[in-house]
Amino acid sequence: MVMAISSLGVGSGVLTSDLVDQLVAAERKPTDVRLTQETQKTEALLSAYGKLRSAVTELRLPMRQLSAPDNLKAFSATSSNEDIAVSVDSTKANRGTYNVNVTSLAQAQALASNAVFADRDATSVGQGTLTLSVGDKTTNITVDGSNDTLQGLANAINESDAGVSAGVIDTGNGFQLVLSADETGTANAVSISVTGDNGGTDTDNLGLSRFAFNSGMDAGAGLTETIAAADAVMEINGVPVTRSTNNFENVIDGLTFDIQATGESTVKVEQDFGAVADRVQGFVDKFNALQSTIDSLAGFNAEAGVGSLLTGDSTVRGIQNQLRGILTRVVPGLESASVRSLADVGITTNFETGGLEFDRAKFEEQLKAYPDDVTALFAEQGRTTDSQVEFVRSGLDTVPGTYDINVTQAATQGLLAGNAAVAANTTTPLSITAANDELTFQVDGETSASITLTQGDYTSPQAFVDELQAQLNANNALSAADVSVQVGLDVGGKLTFTSSTYGSNSNVSVTSAEDGSAYGLAVATGTAGSDVAGTIGGRTAEGDGQVLFLGNGNGEASGLQVRVLGDQTGSRGSINFIEGVGERTVNLVTNFVGSDGAIESRTESLNRDLEQIEKSRARLDERIASYRERLVAQFSAADSLISQLNSTRDYVTQQLAALAPQNNQKN
Repeated sequence: MVMAISSLGVGSGVLTSDLVDQLVAAERKPTDVRLTQETQKTEALLSAYGKLRSAVTELRLPMRQLSAPDNLKAFSATSSNEDIAVSVDSTKANRGTYNVNVTSLAQAQALASNAVFADRDATSVGQGTLTLSVGDKTTNITVDGSNDTLQGLANAINESDAGVSAGVIDTGNGFQLVLSADETGTANAVSISVTGDNGGTDTDNLGLSRFAFNSGMDAGAGLTETIAAADAVMEINGVPVTRSTNNFENVIDGLTFDIQATGESTVKVEQDFGAVADRVQGFVDKFNALQSTIDSLAGFNAEAGVGSLLTGDSTVRGIQNQLRGILTRVVPGLESASVRSLADVGITTNFETGGLEFDRAKFEEQLKAYPDDVTALFAEQGRTTDSQVEFVRSGLDTVPGTYDINVTQAATQGLLAGNAAVAANTTTPLSITAANDELTFQVDGETSASITLTQGDYTSPQAFVDELQAQLNANNALSAADVSVQVGLDVGGKLTFTSSTYGSNSNVSVTSAEDGSAYGLAVATGTAGSDVAGTIGGRTAEGDGQVLFLGNGNGEASGLQVRVLGDQTGSRGSINFIEGVGERTVNLVTNFVGSDGAIESRTESLNRDLEQIEKSRARLDERIASYRERLVAQFSAADSLISQLNSTRDYVTQQLAALAPQNNQKN
């Protein structure tokens, strides 16, 4: 092709490759300009919708915060003593003043060997087995020829994950082993026993028994306690509270104390209206930023008569109209309330700019006067007529309205009862010895809790109940699972164990018991609890413990969940579900920017337009290539013809010139 173009014009001197290029460029230009303009416009629209999506999405976070009822009540806590720090969880806290007196700090136990060794890496310490007990954890450590040195023993302890850290110190007169519990508190105190000591007996303080320890050992035997394990203790309004660490959580709902030193403090918890107002201000700022973005993308300059890229765009108008509809309406369910709309709490629309204006003082005043109504204005809320029925949550399809609640079966707790009455009195006490002091329970089918009763004589059934309760309350496994067991006596004097949870998964069983005949316990499975059953809005609901709920496809109340307390069956009143501005806005924004939303649909349409433009460019390239080939073929044919005509002309001219002398001679 290149050679054909480069040879053009040889015959004519006119039909050159430059002329072909000019004709091809002239043919391409109108379509190329149109496609370029369409590409630029489409890309500009995509960019505009991207900015719109970003601004709309930014509105979701502050409204999601305001859609949570707990975020509409904020509390701040102050402490008069910086060594007694306090933090607050507004979802649980309430106003109050507390006098705090910290009398002791938690400490981790520390031990040191009495024996001093000449060398840390060569001197034998003895062989056998060390058994370390820390809290509920027991760890066996074998000492043999591979680690029979002071440093080897320390390394073995550190690698065992026994809850104890070991080290070797150089005293200047030899080497000693030091141990410290990893966790503070008396519950994490360490005891060490020895078996199989090859340096003597297991208790003669020779060989490996030099590292034995328990609180009853004679001074100078085994290890020495250099720092005693201690719990942190503080009094709150005169009530003593003990923890194994210096961090006190949930002593008072929503408050956490972090103590650094002993001393006294006055702690005040007050409602922080300003913090809630800050969250509302964040929403107002994001809405005004969205409005500013819309103005820049879809505004119209009336004086100049010039619009913007998205002026008149139906998607933008739809977003604006739907948002304004939510933000200016009276919230359904609040028609008779003291606070019904955003305007009632100082959030009004500036009709010149379309943005929102926020009267912070009015908002704080209304929040203080009508906290429940302000909460319902922003967040979802369920107002029940029965004080023992609590709103839990709604579903995506729950429609605001009032729904009747009827209970056909109340939720119950799992229960285990003993097989005989507890016999204990001052004359014949209940004796707990090493033969009957261990019990293991399984709670709610998942958590195993082993307890060891304090040995001694119990002179009343209640005293024994108190001991069982104390041991179960202190059990780490139950605490970690966030479950508890309540111990009591039935009318016949038999022990009862009741799970703190409700429903069909709630139960208490005894999985192992030493001789429990003296107090009426043996291996046994308790009676499981029952889930609540009933209807919501006339629809049969499901039960999970005390929570009664409707799944999807159950009409306007779909997704509604309530917690039913107490054991009353029959009508339990009604619940008025209110969907506030925050929740409604979050759902609306999600619809806008979701995979099936208006912005996404418009974006996909524009991307398809770009694909079509690229296809049009490809077709243009094909057409222009064909056009060029056609021109070259036509020009080549014409050039060849002209070349032939020129040759003929030259031949005729030559012949005529050759005849000219002859004609002259004849004349």
